[in-house]
Amino acid sequence: MGIPQPSLNRLPQYHHYLNQLKAKGINTVSCSLIGLDLNLVPVQIRKDLQYTGIVGKPKTGYAVAELIAAIETFLGWNNVQEAFLVGAGNLGTALLGHERFSTFGLRIVAAFDTDPEKIGQWIHGKMVLPLEKLADLAKRMSIHLGIITAPAECAQWIAEKMVSGGIQAIWNFAPVRLNVPPEIIVHNEDLYSSLASLSWKLAQRFNIPFQQDGGSN
Repeated sequence: MGIPQPSLNRLPQYHHYLNQLKAKGINTVSCSLIGLDLNLVPVQIRKDLQYTGIVGKPKTGYAVAELIAAIETFLGWNNVQEAFLVGAGNLGTALLGHERFSTFGLRIVAAFDTDPEKIGQWIHGKMVLPLEKLADLAKRMSIHLGIITAPAECAQWIAEKMVSGGIQAIWNFAPVRLNVPPEIIVHNEDLYSSLASLSWKLAQRFNIPFQQDGGSN
């Protein structure tokens, strides 16, 4: 079933909120309550949740545990995806150590790099392997998800190696658009655009004038 990207983006927010309710011993919830707590429109929440296949009951709403399970099933979080990560720098190291990924169906099983000083090191329980081994290992281990945390100038080359190894989806943290076959799923995590948006909003709040070159007066 297709789902609009904004609705897809909101499902993890609902999931986090529902788990908080569950921890408090709350067993049922309505769209009105979710909307009140998350500052969202109840009608939109109902439409979002319908994509998971769950239907609320009149006057009682949803069973919290069932709604959590429905969201996890829809998002594939109850089917663990194993992934390869390329780029064992600061960002890559942080992702390798992020234990909560397993809660959301992701397990990074190996890291790769081209830096001889990093190859052979253990980072959060994963050995850093030479990049030339990626394609063969991806085929042998049936890895379908790749994560790029390498510099922009290396990202296209890395993506091509991932595709040659049978990887079907790429989570790209490099600030560059990848040229890959149309059947490959790519999600670009543009940290710089997010920072630019945050900085602009902060500047507007304090009415900081900006020069055309981006500097402040």
